[in-house]
Amino acid sequence: MTPVFPCVLDHLVIGARSLEEGRSFVADLLGVSPVAGGTHPNMGTHNVLLSLGGSVYLEVIAVDPEAEPPDRPRWFSLDNPKVRQALEQGPQLLTWVARTPDIAELKRLSPYATCDVREMSRGDLRWLFAFTEDGECPGSGLLPHVIEWRGAAHPTDMLPSSSCRFSALKAGLDDADNAAATLVAMGLENLFTARNSQQGDAGLSAVIETPHGEIVL
Repeated sequence: MTPVFPCVLDHLVIGARSLEEGRSFVADLLGVSPVAGGTHPNMGTHNVLLSLGGSVYLEVIAVDPEAEPPDRPRWFSLDNPKVRQALEQGPQLLTWVARTPDIAELKRLSPYATCDVREMSRGDLRWLFAFTEDGECPGSGLLPHVIEWRGAAHPTDMLPSSSCRFSALKAGLDDADNAAATLVAMGLENLFTARNSQQGDAGLSAVIETPHGEIVL
């Protein structure tokens, strides 16, 4: 089946109370420390990044204590009280991001019909990002946020290589007629190794290959 809105995996997003806590979490878990990314003044956040092979990477993001509060909810559910409470217990995988060559067509998919596509930039990077109205992750994190990179620059061009590789996503897709159908329409269903939640948590997890074996985020 030809995807209605073709996408590929761009990056995974881990949230943390602080950037240093998130960096240490990833370094301890995967054996490689993320490197400095930058700030997002319009969102009041900052990040560190880790290559996961090819054009896929891991982003650790946190509220920037030195930034002015944004004029809208922060992305990736970072202003959600339940998410903030969960991050008090430690960093965790919040969501993922898929990239497309033509984000203007995104609203053809009903879960993204009310998204607001806005221009963003950081240093030499330029991109378009589809923001949800309330800052929440699409499909409670099961569906990806969507990005379109502008120009030739991509974060992985500037990241040192690492020994970690993305392997797969896992999730319980109870609403198979909704989330699963949307993933098929985006050509992303093959990223998942589990298609129902009958044997466990319906939340999102990611499998990463490391020199020390398979790690699940």
